[in-house]
Amino acid sequence: MCASFIRISGFCKATCPSQALPSQDTMAALRRLRQCHPAGIVISHLHTANQASAKQHYKMLVLGGGSGGIAMSARMKRMMGAGNVAVVEPSETHYYQPIWTLVGAGAKTVASSGRSTASVIPSGVKWVKSKVQEINPDTNTVRTDDGHEISYEYLIVALGLQLHYEKIKGLPEGFDYPKIGSNYSVATVDKTWKALQDFKEGNAVFTFPNTPVKCAGAPQKIMYLSDAYMRKTGKRAKANIIYNTSLPVIFGVKKYADALWEIVKQRDLQVNLRTNLVEVRPDKQEAVFENLDKPGETTVIEYEMLHVTPPMGPISVVKDSPLADDAGWLDIDKDNLQHKRYPNVFGIGDCTNLPTSKTGAAVAAQTAILHRTISRVLKNEKPDKKYDGYTSCPLVTSYNTVMLAEFDYNLQPLETFPINQAKERQIMYLMKADVMPHLYWHGLLRGFWGGPGPYRKLLHLGMK
Repeated sequence: MCASFIRISGFCKATCPSQALPSQDTMAALRRLRQCHPAGIVISHLHTANQASAKQHYKMLVLGGGSGGIAMSARMKRMMGAGNVAVVEPSETHYYQPIWTLVGAGAKTVASSGRSTASVIPSGVKWVKSKVQEINPDTNTVRTDDGHEISYEYLIVALGLQLHYEKIKGLPEGFDYPKIGSNYSVATVDKTWKALQDFKEGNAVFTFPNTPVKCAGAPQKIMYLSDAYMRKTGKRAKANIIYNTSLPVIFGVKKYADALWEIVKQRDLQVNLRTNLVEVRPDKQEAVFENLDKPGETTVIEYEMLHVTPPMGPISVVKDSPLADDAGWLDIDKDNLQHKRYPNVFGIGDCTNLPTSKTGAAVAAQTAILHRTISRVLKNEKPDKKYDGYTSCPLVTSYNTVMLAEFDYNLQPLETFPINQAKERQIMYLMKADVMPHLYWHGLLRGFWGGPGPYRKLLHLGMK
């Protein structure tokens, strides 16, 4: 739900799409994006309430106020009592990021994706409105950017990941120019919609970086939506739609990949594998791509519209701590989400090294597992419930169809419904656009939604 890291996890009554132009708030966010703040962290530096005192202690300290952090704080409140739980999060606004795919296509508004952080933190739980600067698991302490130290008995790390627009030459300053956008930031998602509306003729280019990403389907979802919009507005005949992905496949699960290749063929979309964006020349409307199979070989493509999916990586405060693995991700057990070296530390979501796709659906399933793990640890018992890697990607293929991909650690389909989910369906679009946001705000964030596992078993009559 799940990553410049403006705290987002992946929306309110939509206004007319033609009115969804960048606001002053959006432009201010873009200026902060240029300063290379981590993704998912700072919307506002205005701390209006309850700074951390010089020394505080909590039984459960939660780092991060995104989807995983808020959901687990709600669960921990019920388990331990509100006074024993604190959440460290600097952002004034909490975003539901998954809907940004539809914002970039004009089907939803960016305003509908956000709510105040104060409104989603469980009542009674302490909100430490600061940024985590240092984690010291050997002393069970965390230091914030305002110099305060907080000690804990147990720690949940839910800090998300970092967006790295700056690793593409010409960005993020290139977003000052027209015809370029990105659905991965609150500062640039409306720019995608503006670029799509302004498209006349030429190349519409969509990219996927050579790094782990959150919501790996999102880079191509906006391609399908752009194709649909151009057909609806009579521009498709003059458009050459190109998807350049660094991956060797269009999607990691063969069942859905085969179905997506059929859509690509039917809609005359050009897909180039192992092709990575390395530079944007916005003044010339040129994008430079490297052939990953032939290092050093580059291709320049002129664009009339460019959607950028930024490189991503572990957030620095985790990467620089003893909690990280060699690649910088939070090093946790893939079965029970407990840290491999510090048994009183747990992790959830995009900041972890769990070998599954980083999505909001994965976070939901992880909350149920982590809840069970912590409840056992508190009783000095061994964790007994295993996470199967469940994750989901609602592949939006038009303004009224979705292919609902669900799978596990082994990249095997793990579908909720007893139908072929590799088929585009209108009912799945309604789930994506209307049901899932409601489930997010009122189920997941309140600690009541732990994924579709129990319902899957019921719908499949107890069979796997």
